[in-house]
Amino acid sequence: MTVPKRLVLDTNLLVSGMLFRSSTSRQAIVKAHNEGLLLASEATLVELLQVFQRPKFDRAARPELREALVREYALRCQIVAVHSRIQACRDAKDNKFLELAVDGRADLILTGDQDLLVLSPFRGIPILTPMEYLAED
Repeated sequence: MTVPKRLVLDTNLLVSGMLFRSSTSRQAIVKAHNEGLLLASEATLVELLQVFQRPKFDRAARPELREALVREYALRCQIVAVHSRIQACRDAKDNKFLELAVDGRADLILTGDQDLLVLSPFRGIPILTPMEYLAED
């Protein structure tokens, strides 16, 4: 029996995957959920909820549905208490994903964000795009 990978998924990937059924992000989320253990922190969940509350997503899904998607995602995750303070990303808002990956002992970070991708591997943790992740195996 193989040990499931411990995975960090960034906010943009989650928003895209949750709202657009045929997206590459959705396929990556499904694969990650089926094959791995999803990691989240209070900071990453707060950001996900805040982004989902933006009016620009009203046409894609009702606010209640978006809130329900965040709750459902949180239930599927292992919530990690983050204690590390990392200042490695050129976009400081993305450091929360690195902190989660380090403290959660992640095997992989999934993102489409160039500010994170340029750091791969970060402390031995690969950072992949959804397409790269789907091509694995």
